[in-house]
Amino acid sequence: QVQLVESGGGLVQAGGSLRLSCAASGRTFSRYPMGWFRQAPGKERQFVAAISLNGGSTYYADSVKGRFTISRDNAKNTVYLQMNSLKPEDTAVYYCALKDYSGSYYYTATYNYWGQGTQVTVSS
Repeated sequence: QVQLVESGGGLVQAGGSLRLSCAASGRTFSRYPMGWFRQAPGKERQFVAAISLNGGSTYYADSVKGRFTISRDNAKNTVYLQMNSLKPEDTAVYYCALKDYSGSYYYTATYNYWGQGTQVTVSS
């Protein structure tokens, strides 16, 4: 069994910053790529960012590129999402996910374990 627990969400003003954390347990964290997704009300869950198993490669949605940074600390079994220059359209529930299937980093179906989500609200 794998458990992923997100934290760090909250309410922030436009232009502000938040750092999300995802703590993993139940598997050898360092063996798996990780991703962040988000889902706003009335919208499909969308890809935000992903990172390779050793942190050597990162992937970002066009909408967040240059503002968000994904990183991981395998010794701490934790993946992070640093979010800067936040916009109201970033408001969503953010989910951490573990990639355990072959395939694209960008698709939800490639990930088989998900956290409970953490709410990020950006006010204007």
